[in-house]
Amino acid sequence: MPRLARYALAVCALAVAAAVVSFVRGSVLMGVVWVLMAGVSSNMCWYYVKRGRDTDRAAASAASSDPSSSSVTG
Repeated sequence: MPRLARYALAVCALAVAAAVVSFVRGSVLMGVVWVLMAGVSSNMCWYYVKRGRDTDRAAASAASSDPSSSSVTG
């Protein structure tokens, strides 16, 4: 898992915890804000995981391709 995905996951977990605390204390508006923050950070986590997976796949396919076919002679 890429480093930025781990950070986004940590922010998501903390935002969920803050939302629970806000709702328990009776602050509905702040709870909603924290839930929205958790949603944004969750989407960021998925984005970075998928981006890392795509980068790994591209690197693997580039390494497995024939290097002589991609070179330009002249």
